[in-house]
Amino acid sequence: MKIALPSRDGVIDGHFGHCEAFTIFTLDESKNIIEEEQLTPPSGCGCKSNIVPTLAEMGVKVLLAGNMGQGAVNLLQNNGIQVIRGCSGDLKKAVQQWAAGEAVDSATVCDDHGSCGNH
Repeated sequence: MKIALPSRDGVIDGHFGHCEAFTIFTLDESKNIIEEEQLTPPSGCGCKSNIVPTLAEMGVKVLLAGNMGQGAVNLLQNNGIQVIRGCSGDLKKAVQQWAAGEAVDSATVCDDHGSCGNH
């Protein structure tokens, strides 16, 4: 299984559309990390919608993120990628929390590029 995280400097980027890269972890059947790779999206702000089909083609099934707009959530889900928002901190720790069943979607949606909040 593959899990992607929008990342910047080794931690989860708090805003999907501004991330520096996507770090993709491959997990074995016991949910141990066996591979790590980086995917750099085209530069610029936005929902990164152009990268979603690439993530799906790579076999990504889960995206652990800090926050994102509903359009990005819908696009990811429509491409068969489960979205879990509200994640932060170290990338590997976030994956380990997900593997342990401790990561729950916060359902926090970013309305615009200026402020984010619960709705």
